[in-house]
Amino acid sequence: MEQTNPYIKQFPELFKGKKIMYVHGFGSSGQSGTVTRIREVLPGATVIAPDLPVCPEEAMALLRQTCETEKPDLIIGTSMGGMYAEMLYGYDRILVNPALQMGDTMKDHGMIGAQHFSNPRQDGVQDFIVTKALVKEYKEMTEQCFSGITLEEKRRVWGLFGDEDTTVDTYDLFREHYPTAIRFHGEHRMNDRSFMHSVVPVIRWIDDRQEGRERPIVYIDVSTLADSWRKPMSSAQKTVRMLLETYQLFFVAPATAETEHYAEMLSWLYEYINVPAYAHTIFTNQKHLLYGDYLIDTENNDGMATLILFGSDTFKTWDDIAVYFERLGGQ
Repeated sequence: MEQTNPYIKQFPELFKGKKIMYVHGFGSSGQSGTVTRIREVLPGATVIAPDLPVCPEEAMALLRQTCETEKPDLIIGTSMGGMYAEMLYGYDRILVNPALQMGDTMKDHGMIGAQHFSNPRQDGVQDFIVTKALVKEYKEMTEQCFSGITLEEKRRVWGLFGDEDTTVDTYDLFREHYPTAIRFHGEHRMNDRSFMHSVVPVIRWIDDRQEGRERPIVYIDVSTLADSWRKPMSSAQKTVRMLLETYQLFFVAPATAETEHYAEMLSWLYEYINVPAYAHTIFTNQKHLLYGDYLIDTENNDGMATLILFGSDTFKTWDDIAVYFERLGGQ
């Protein structure tokens, strides 16, 4: 019997009728597993994924020409592709574990010498050689990074950095130039889980902004998420991922004068909610002033949002909450 992937889910309406250009990493191609994954998850989008020449100047010229011809609505670049994508100004971009110092990365990881492409390429070539001269070309190329940043560009670039990436670490360098740097649970190479839980939420945020789409707002008090051992409540993470597909989520925690409280709360949200909690966490002691559509909480505060009283007879568990919102159908 064929096994179904528990992480992959299709979103036919997400980026429907739009173009996504994927920029692959070093020694890969436009026929990588990541390209297949994007096409499977976003069947309504057209995914463009050119095979990049090994020479960085030729690769950059090809990418700029492709952008001019195809005018992609979103560019996703991974590793070396993230380095190239950073310089494709004028487009919304997601850089995943970008190798923003590619020349140094090649030297540090012993990439000089005979290499083999990890995925088939349209020209049929499978082997290539990395010389010291080529490494120098990559160093010269990365010196051009961050040269065209404007305030508008800072708004259009997202950096995603795996917290178990042992190949590239350019988080601090990226943050020197762009404000939106997010660490996600994952290694250098994306797998299905890290793509679905970390990249897809960002794609959804970008699509909403491009379309001027305002989703119904659901506030979730953090007291509903953790049990007495500070572990996630049963089905809490699963339901949060389900709600993300239709609603705009914000996570609410009490405000206090103790700085340790904020660090602890953000650390918990990072560990168990991760990317969806980025810039979507609110610290307040005035929950009744929150303006939105729903508030999932353990206490009644007579606020402006419809209360979902967690632990009550109607909503004893997160499974009950999931059923309720499924019946609402996004309202």
